[in-house]
Amino acid sequence: MPDSADNLETRVATLEDEMAQLRAQVALTSSEAAAARVLAAGADRDVSEVRAELRAHTQALNALRETQLAHVREMRDGFAAQGQEMREGFAKQAAGMTQIAALLTTIAGSEGLS
Repeated sequence: MPDSADNLETRVATLEDEMAQLRAQVALTSSEAAAARVLAAGADRDVSEVRAELRAHTQALNALRETQLAHVREMRDGFAAQGQEMREGFAKQAAGMTQIAALLTTIAGSEGLS
């Protein structure tokens, strides 16, 4: 019987050692899980901040686009007005040239008769 008692004591001691190791592993796993939850919460906050910044940048770019489109419309209107002024100026110049040519023709014709 003494062998059986020694064997039982050895088995119990082994089981107690394994239980201590399991308790240590459970404690470590619990602390790692808590750390992972803290990291996940931090990552969630970071993602939320990045999304907010991205929305702000998108709004700024959209506002810039609207401003650029307004400037393009103003430039087109300005160029159209300048083009109209130039056409009117060229028309006046052409009319003046026609009058000058007519006067020169009249002068040349009257000098030829003398």
